[in-house]
Amino acid sequence: MGFIIAIIVGAFAGWLAGRIMNTNFSFIGNIAVGMIGGFVGNLVLGLIGIEGSGLIGSTIVSVVGACIFISIVRAIQK
Repeated sequence: MGFIIAIIVGAFAGWLAGRIMNTNFSFIGNIAVGMIGGFVGNLVLGLIGIEGSGLIGSTIVSVVGACIFISIVRAIQK
């Protein structure tokens, strides 16, 4: 059950980050960006002492991380 929730949170976080950062990903792309965003968000926000707990906290951390990830990818592509 936890894996399914992680995929749903990842897809939502990837979709929301895509809207914030003005990108257009497929459903699988949203899941990938959201999952990577969750990792990046936990890493970066963990370094400054912020931790997301629960469904809403995890979603917020994933969205922030996904936005950071999209920014890094854009910077590398230029």
